[in-house]
Amino acid sequence: MRDFQYPIGKFERMGKVSAEQRVEWIEQIAETPTKLRSAISGLSGEKLDTPYRPGGWTVRQVVHHLPDSHMNSYIRFKLALTEENPIIKPYMENLWAELTDYQNTPIEVSLILLESLHGRWVTLLSNLEDTQFSLTFTNPESGEILSLETALGLYAWHGRHHIAQITSLRERMGW
Repeated sequence: MRDFQYPIGKFERMGKVSAEQRVEWIEQIAETPTKLRSAISGLSGEKLDTPYRPGGWTVRQVVHHLPDSHMNSYIRFKLALTEENPIIKPYMENLWAELTDYQNTPIEVSLILLESLHGRWVTLLSNLEDTQFSLTFTNPESGEILSLETALGLYAWHGRHHIAQITSLRERMGW
């Protein structure tokens, strides 16, 4: 049986990460907006309002979630680059997904936001020194200290993860 919630598997931390792996992750982040746009191409409003799995978010919610989540990550990168191990502000993504902007904002707005955000983020990421990827921030909920290198891998996975939720739904539904 396929795991509809984690169609590409859960994020797994790597031990030693090479510069080549970081470049690959940056490329995946760069490709996320185009791949998301392709994943939802041609979907009607009814299909956008279909949950990707029973009890899961709708495709529309996933589309709006990606720029919200990645904006938070982008800010976390900038904080870590300018402060010593900052404590980040967590957010309640499930509650954000229930706010009216997720239902009332055209998805094109979030697609454009994701494209613009990733343009800035990729510029930032592509110009970091190797040593900067070891900078960290702290999540106050878990107490976890995360390096920018790990966060880079996590968010490269995050985009692929949500796009796979949509594409696997399309495959299952024959869309």
